[in-house]
Amino acid sequence: MKNIVIFSFSLVLIMSCSKSDDMQIVIEQMGGDFVARAHPTSGKRAVNSDKTILTFTNFKTDNGPKLLVYLSTDVISSEYINLGDLRGVSGDFTYEIPTNTDLEKFKIANIWCVDFSVSFGTAELKK
Repeated sequence: MKNIVIFSFSLVLIMSCSKSDDMQIVIEQMGGDFVARAHPTSGKRAVNSDKTILTFTNFKTDNGPKLLVYLSTDVISSEYINLGDLRGVSGDFTYEIPTNTDLEKFKIANIWCVDFSVSFGTAELKK
């Protein structure tokens, strides 16, 4: 009986570990889509060929206090360019990218909550 309990527990533990949320995040990041950070966030991002417009398509995130759109160097926004207030928590939106912005450096679209200093979600700006 003890062996059955140990086997059952081990099986449950292995099955719960086999579905990795981290693996899903890595796969989504490679695709450039939005991935959740502090809150569920999804949608697609695009940058026009002139690198002057950032577009969110089928975007969705939670509502929060003072949500801004940053172009940042990393997910914690160590360095960033503020593109302005998030225009909505669901839908399609566009944001102007300032002229001469280095998208090799500021390579992450980041939905940043100012009040709590957390990222709701990010998307890499891959070519």
